[in-house]
Amino acid sequence: MSTRSGVAPIRVVVCDDQDLVRTGFVTIIDAQPDLRVVGEAADGQDAIRMVEQAKPDVVVMDIRMPRLDGIEATRRIAGPGIDNPAKVLIVTTFNLDALVFDALRAGASGFLLKDARPVELLDAIRTVAAGESLLSPTVTRTLIGRYAERVRPVSRDRSALDALTAREQQVLALIAEGLSNAEIALALVISHETVKTYVSRILSKLDLRDRVQAVVLAHRLGVVGDS
Repeated sequence: MSTRSGVAPIRVVVCDDQDLVRTGFVTIIDAQPDLRVVGEAADGQDAIRMVEQAKPDVVVMDIRMPRLDGIEATRRIAGPGIDNPAKVLIVTTFNLDALVFDALRAGASGFLLKDARPVELLDAIRTVAAGESLLSPTVTRTLIGRYAERVRPVSRDRSALDALTAREQQVLALIAEGLSNAEIALALVISHETVKTYVSRILSKLDLRDRVQAVVLAHRLGVVGDS
């Protein structure tokens, strides 16, 4: 199946234990010509099975579910060491849910609130499918501010950063502080395209999948504030 433009639609699995919420997401997503729901799951175990069967481009994942929660499900389909990891968009009710940071560390590529507008959900799915992370500066600052104790450096050995130039380390520190590319460009007096190039190089050199992983690594290594 392909869209009118000839490009195959983005394949989505929706995982939420609330029937009404799940049905609503499915209806919104399936109404788009470039998106297609290829599976539904009511808990983490079902989500893992559905991902294995349907091979979706994006999994829309709730956190609090019976049997197996969204964090462990995310870790099993997108976490470290997983071959061909799925792209997971976490959608949760609570802005300050204590489990959100764990879910991002488990391999999720994005985070969205359930009270987001339908267009925001659709844009988030497309963003994650394109290989980009969805973690707005506001959300980054909120998470880091709320859970500073949980992201203290586990080690002061920062040899992993040796591959980065001084400028790239500066950009990484600003990413970790929650700045968008536009804000980084303004802070460093460089172009938006130059920032994108730096971000791309940082992810490649540190073998990171997306901006979310960059934020987590930067905080674990104590990079924040280096700029």
